[in-house]
Amino acid sequence: MNKFRLSLALLSTGLVVTAGAFSAFWGRRENRRRTLRHKTDGRRNRVLEDDSIRLPYDKALSATCENGTFVGQLNGEVIAFKGIPYARQPIGSLRWKAPLPPHPDRRVFSAFHFAPSSLQSEREQEPASFHRQSEACLYLNIWTSHTCRSTDKTVMVFIHGGSYAWGGTSNPLYDGQRLVEQHPDIVLVTIGYRLGMLGFIDFSDVPGGEAYPDAPNLGLLDQVQALRWVRENIHAFGGNPDRVTIFGESAGGGSVSLLAVMPEAKGLFQRVIAQSGSVALSYDREDCKIFARKFLRHTGCNNMEQLSRLPTHALIRANEHLMLYNAFPQRDGRRIPHDLYQAYRRGDAAHLDLLIGTNEDEARLWMQEVGGYQVYRFMLPLVCRRSFEPLSTADRRRVRAFFDSLPMEDVWKKTEYYNEVVFRLPAIAQAECHALGGGRSFMYRWTYPSGLPHLKACHAVELAYVFGNLHETLFTGDNIDHRLAERVQQMWVNFARTGNPSTTECEWPPYDPETRATMRLDSTLEIENDPRPLARRLLTPLLKYHIGHIGR
Repeated sequence: MNKFRLSLALLSTGLVVTAGAFSAFWGRRENRRRTLRHKTDGRRNRVLEDDSIRLPYDKALSATCENGTFVGQLNGEVIAFKGIPYARQPIGSLRWKAPLPPHPDRRVFSAFHFAPSSLQSEREQEPASFHRQSEACLYLNIWTSHTCRSTDKTVMVFIHGGSYAWGGTSNPLYDGQRLVEQHPDIVLVTIGYRLGMLGFIDFSDVPGGEAYPDAPNLGLLDQVQALRWVRENIHAFGGNPDRVTIFGESAGGGSVSLLAVMPEAKGLFQRVIAQSGSVALSYDREDCKIFARKFLRHTGCNNMEQLSRLPTHALIRANEHLMLYNAFPQRDGRRIPHDLYQAYRRGDAAHLDLLIGTNEDEARLWMQEVGGYQVYRFMLPLVCRRSFEPLSTADRRRVRAFFDSLPMEDVWKKTEYYNEVVFRLPAIAQAECHALGGGRSFMYRWTYPSGLPHLKACHAVELAYVFGNLHETLFTGDNIDHRLAERVQQMWVNFARTGNPSTTECEWPPYDPETRATMRLDSTLEIENDPRPLARRLLTPLLKYHIGHIGR
């Protein structure tokens, strides 16, 4: 899930929290961390470097691919294959290099456990950060029905979020068991990729950096390689390589939005679902260089030769120190267009169907990140003041007019501002440009609330519903609508199958700049035309500032 780094803003402004309140919050966090470590225990769920099988195995639970035969585990009617390598692991001389296809292999391997997460600091909202970590993290997982023997199944490939610096496929929210049980004609894939300093860092100003031109977008290139592997091998799991939908949330939503206009990814998928993420979650070159400079200062390295010799434990220490900083994918003009909205408008993704949307109260999630409502209430005005600095006088007037239109407490006005400029308006602009460029867009607005205090329809609240993992209540609390989960899964699956998310009970018209039809996802489903038009008119001009997060 995309992190605003509100904690960074808190530290940089010198805001002081009382020792008692902080101690209580930290105690609760440590208890939660111990629970998460137990749920994703890397010692019990590790992937062995050589996990080949020499004894007889059940061929009915196996799939033969170009880089080996993989044996999964049957749970009810679903076979799960975990920890399948889709590339050569980016270690040694391959660190900070573009991914390479895996070597052909005729051996048989067990695929019983999740592979390591990419290197990252532990974060309470990211359970996969408590799983085993490694530079060798280019693996994927597949769930397919054992009873549905079709070889023409629709393929859905999920890309996790985490601000491009956290997360992993071992997060129990992303387990595919229930989604495939309910929809056995679907093959579900989840992929890991390089994060943070391993996946998104610009070395162009570092001596020797010219040998690492792909470093700013390695995480995206990993995703492309994973999709190539899927195209070449998914038939072994019953999937149709010509009917692939990529979907993701937060940074994953940003990823799928960028993949749609990357030349390397063309032809690898046909449909895109972007949840609470868009092309706005990207950087220009100067933004990316900030992270590299901090990385160099912390490690004491002066050139790429020294950086390439750093042991993994030194990277882990550096990552702990720099955990409040990271880079997003770079609009470099080579892998990713400089003007992403224009890329959609000129039709670069016109061959794809797009379903995109946001949650009504995205930014409220970060109350959990900083320690609760009281800290959030005092800190957010300071963060706002900082992010308003680049705005022109005319655009500041637009913001004031937006605030004046809201009959609510000041802290919620500022929260609404970030809901709009970081999430909703970029998603609207992307859907609109895609429609104008000849593609078909569908827009949603999630309004069903979390049961946790103050969070309402916050960032990530929809994930448990999409995967059917309603027992995972990290974001939902206990306010669960089982009927909504059934409806949302049906819509997502229908879109993946046909390019149209409509169901027998609800017609979902495409989005266009005239009607701006938007599906409201709540206990009742409703099509709204141009919801919140005043906010759209006032704040859309601010998208030129590429406001990707708070606290940069």
